[in-house]
Amino acid sequence: MEIHDYQKKEAYIHTLFSSIAHRYDLLNTILSFNRDKYWRRFAVAQCGLEPGGCGLDVCCGTGMFALEQAKAVGRQGRVVGVDFCEEMMARGRQNIARTPYKDVIEFVWGNAMDLPFKDDTFDCATIGFALRNVPDIRRTIQEMMRVVRPGGKVVSLELAKPRLPLFRQLYYLYFNGLVPLLGRLGVGFAGPYSYLPNSLKSFPHQEEIRDLFEDVGLKDAVYYELTGGIVAVHVGTKPTTQSE
Repeated sequence: MEIHDYQKKEAYIHTLFSSIAHRYDLLNTILSFNRDKYWRRFAVAQCGLEPGGCGLDVCCGTGMFALEQAKAVGRQGRVVGVDFCEEMMARGRQNIARTPYKDVIEFVWGNAMDLPFKDDTFDCATIGFALRNVPDIRRTIQEMMRVVRPGGKVVSLELAKPRLPLFRQLYYLYFNGLVPLLGRLGVGFAGPYSYLPNSLKSFPHQEEIRDLFEDVGLKDAVYYELTGGIVAVHVGTKPTTQSE
């Protein structure tokens, strides 16, 4: 993908999420049948975070993934959410202000492909439902690995492609047909939730994402399929030495 294409996709994604920030959390809950909360809890459980730890959530949006990290690190820990969409982060600040973790979570403007942090800073880095939206998946994973300390985890929670034939057919009927309609009713216009199923069509299969984790240098790369394989959680560990 050329630089022009990068910029075009970034601009489109920024406009899209700016337009749906006010309904994003509600529609996530409705469209996932309230499973999104469980998915985030499962993903954070793979991060290896301990009380007092320090986590990063990339493309943090409205802060729900960062909030799950905060529950793991506790009041003595620190969580940073980074995003390039101001409207989504504004909604995130409102969400977090109503929780006991308002002093634990910090929101920072930044680009997933050029994270504004030093090497080896965080105990883990997560990204939730956003790997499909970045112009360069490999570069994003590399950046997440760079800012994680040796031995730390890189974790992605993302839509996936179910394997079981009958379930897959029913899921795609819902995902390609009903989701755009419900999304349109939720935000009042077409576009954002038509993009959602289209973005999955061109997104690599979960096995390919696992291979990409390995290709960039993450060790013990593995993925977990949840809820019949409609989402996948990928986990990789940053090597503790260059020879690993």
